[in-house]
Amino acid sequence: MLGDTLLGTALGCAARVQIRRLECGDEDLARDTFAMMTSVFDEGVADLGASYVATLLARPDFWAMAALDGEEVVGGLTAHALPMTRSPEAELFIYDLAVRADRQRRGIGRALVLATLDRAKAEGLRVAFVPADDEDGHAIAFYRAIGGHSSPVTFFTFGDA
Repeated sequence: MLGDTLLGTALGCAARVQIRRLECGDEDLARDTFAMMTSVFDEGVADLGASYVATLLARPDFWAMAALDGEEVVGGLTAHALPMTRSPEAELFIYDLAVRADRQRRGIGRALVLATLDRAKAEGLRVAFVPADDEDGHAIAFYRAIGGHSSPVTFFTFGDA
């Protein structure tokens, strides 16, 4: 568990949010987190099934982070540790980040990313990267504001997106 983070004091509200990496035994919380994320992204929700979620959480290369206000999921992040072939290490690929619409712009996304980066660094992952669609100016501004540097990269998708 990463502990409590005091958020929102600059905005005049004090919300205590706990950021934690989900692990084996957190299957119900993971399913709630993933459902919240798909809701924020306005994507259809497939029933992942308990065994699929348990398998995900058992993988050391899969990261699921949850932002909790009490017992309520208010944000989530998923990432994958990718082994490199140029050196015997891995880099963290942040795949999805979502904060509930009614809790956005209160520092929760920032807390999720920074807590994830801190933990990754503690586990020996020195580099993390995240894609942002060129037309998503909000995401690009957010990642720059928390210290990210853009790279001139184009992602290609194959198959059904």
